[in-house]
Amino acid sequence: MTDTGLPLDIAILVVPESTASTAFGMYDIFASVGRDWSVVTGGPPGPGYMAPRLVAPSAEGFRAANGAFIRPDTGFSDCPSPALVCIPDLFVAPGAPLGGRYDAAVDWLRAVHARGAIIAAACSGGLLLAEAGLLDGCTATTHWAYCEAMRAAYPEVTVEGARVLVASGEGQRLLTAGGGTSWQDMALYLVARFCGAEEAMRMARLYLLDWHSAGQLPFAALSVAPRQVADAGIAAAQVWLADHYAQAGAVSAMVARSGLAERSFKRRFHRATGLAPIDYVHTLRLEEAKQLLETGDDPVEEVAAAIGYEDASFFRRLFRRKVGLSPSEYRRRFRGIRLAIGAAGPVSQHP
Repeated sequence: MTDTGLPLDIAILVVPESTASTAFGMYDIFASVGRDWSVVTGGPPGPGYMAPRLVAPSAEGFRAANGAFIRPDTGFSDCPSPALVCIPDLFVAPGAPLGGRYDAAVDWLRAVHARGAIIAAACSGGLLLAEAGLLDGCTATTHWAYCEAMRAAYPEVTVEGARVLVASGEGQRLLTAGGGTSWQDMALYLVARFCGAEEAMRMARLYLLDWHSAGQLPFAALSVAPRQVADAGIAAAQVWLADHYAQAGAVSAMVARSGLAERSFKRRFHRATGLAPIDYVHTLRLEEAKQLLETGDDPVEEVAAAIGYEDASFFRRLFRRKVGLSPSEYRRRFRGIRLAIGAAGPVSQHP
C-alpha cells in the first residue's frame, strides 16, 4: 500500500520467452497481499495492498515459452511509471546473445528505473537487467547454470552464484534472484519491503513458501555440459577419467597416458575444458558423492573412500566449500526428496 492509500503499482514484464508459471505465480502472490488472509481465516476479503499487471512491449497476446497463452494487461506506452517492475525468468540458452533481441524492453527498463522504479529480476531474467546496463558495477545473482555466461557477457557485473537473493545498486533498487523457485524468496522479500514482515509471513503461510536459506549451491550441478573439445588428446583423457576418477593419482595417470609433458598437458586441458585437471577430478568425484549420499546409507567415510579420498576430513571440507552443505546435511536434505519421488513410482499405463 502506498502513502496515498492506493495499492502499489507493480508491472510484471513479459515477453515470448518468459516462463508463464513464474509470471502468473508472481501475479497471484502480489494480488493476494492484504486480500486473501482474511478470507482463509474466516473473514471477508481485505483491501489489496498490491496491484500487479502484466506488461509487454504491446498489449497483443502471445504464446509463452511453454506454450501457455499470455495476454498482457497493457503495453509499455500505457505503463510509464510503475513503482516496482518484476522480470520472470527467460527461456533462453546460457550464453545466447541478447543484443538487439529485447531493445524495447531494455529501453523501457532504463526509463522506469531512471524515474525511480525498483526492478527485481528472477533467475535468467537478470540477463535483461545486465543487458540494460543497470547492473554495471553492481553485485547480482542468477540461476547457477547462467552464472558463467553472465560473467562472460557482462564483465562489469559481479556475479555471486551461490546466493539466492541480492539487493544492489543505489538505494538497493535492483534485486536479482537465483534459479528455479527462488523467485518466491524474491516475492516474499518485496512484500516485506513494501507491506511489512507480517504480510510476508502471511503469504508464506498461505502459499506454503519456504525460504532457500542454504542458497543455490546444494541444488547446482558442479559439472556443466561437456564442451565440444577439439583437442583429441584431451578428449581421450576425459573419456578415460570418466571411469577412473576415483583412482589414486588420476591426474598423473592422465598425463602419463597422454605422452605430453605435465605442463603442456595441464595447459591444454584447461584451455579445452575451462578447468585445471585436479579441479575436473574433484568435480567428477563430488557429483558421484552427491548421488551416493542421496541413494545410500554408507557412512561419510566410506563415501569419501569410494570416490577416491582417503582423508575423510578433507572430503568434508571440500564438499562444504563446493556444495554449501556438509555431506551429512546434504544427505538429510536431499535423500528424503529422492525417496519420496521413488516411492511415488511410475504411473501404470492402461490401454
